Amino acid sequence: MKFTLKAVIIAIAVVIVIALYGGLYTLEEGLQAIVVQFGRPVGEPVTQAGLHMKLPFVQEVRRFEKRLLVWDGDPNQVPTKGREFIWVDTTARWRIADAKKFLENVASEEGAQSRLNDILDSVVRDQVSSSELVELVRSASWEVPEGEALKEIPKEREEELKREIARGREEITRTILTEARKIIPQYGIELVDVRIKRLDYVESVREKVYERMISERKRIAAQFRSEGEGRSAEILGTMEKELRQIRSTAYRRVQEVQGEADAEATQIYGQAYNKNAEFYAFLRTLESYKEKTNKNSVLILTTDSDFYQYIKQASPGKGRVR
Repeated sequence: MKFTLKAVIIAIAVVIVIALYGGLYTLEEGLQAIVVQFGRPVGEPVTQAGLHMKLPFVQEVRRFEKRLLVWDGDPNQVPTKGREFIWVDTTARWRIADAKKFLENVASEEGAQSRLNDILDSVVRDQVSSSELVELVRSASWEVPEGEALKEIPKEREEELKREIARGREEITRTILTEARKIIPQYGIELVDVRIKRLDYVESVREKVYERMISERKRIAAQFRSEGEGRSAEILGTMEKELRQIRSTAYRRVQEVQGEADAEATQIYGQAYNKNAEFYAFLRTLESYKEKTNKNSVLILTTDSDFYQYIKQASPGKGRVR
């Protein structure tokens, strides 16, 4: 009898322990929970971390993140308002705002990501296709560069840069966020932010853009070469002009010096002639001998030649000159 009572007590204790164990659950920080009974939510979401109670065996706990979650969409090929096809890569941050509604509509984070794909891709496509490319890449507060920054920009591109835009990239992303927020709350989701990560041309358009960039660079390079050649010709012309001027000045100075020297020499010769005409004639004749003859010279003179007279007087009766 005592053994039977003891066994019953032990069985009751085990049942109580199991019931207590099945009726208690803990919720970690950063999570929220929904208690479901036979697959249907019971009560309000539990958002406080700590120890909580539920009915054992018939109720279970579904836990969800309370922190921010990331959504990264697949890059999509979208035409702009100007019919330029571009790749648009978008990202967003969201959180589970109403766990009960979230469980009833999407059940899990994977279901929420799939629903966000549909909603955000549609909104992004609508906004991109209704916007000009320049609005997607520029800010509305962007100011046109001045001075040196515009010198290398082609005229047709300069007009595009100076064109005012109705809205910029920030305005477009805010519109995407606003439009998506109108749809998403019914799923228990709060959309915190949306951003365009990357914009890029599709391959066919990118090749055309590269060709245009190369053409613009070549045109600018040709312009620089032309300006350089013009400047080079100007410098060479100035140098040639200065060189001719220097040569002319130098030649004039040479002629002046030579004229002064000739005048001075003539004066000296005249003074020497006036002092002793015979000695002057003799000296000039000797100078002419030196200038007109060398060791290989052969003179053929007559005996009555004036050029021969001093030689004849220097060695009378001696030697013979032909």
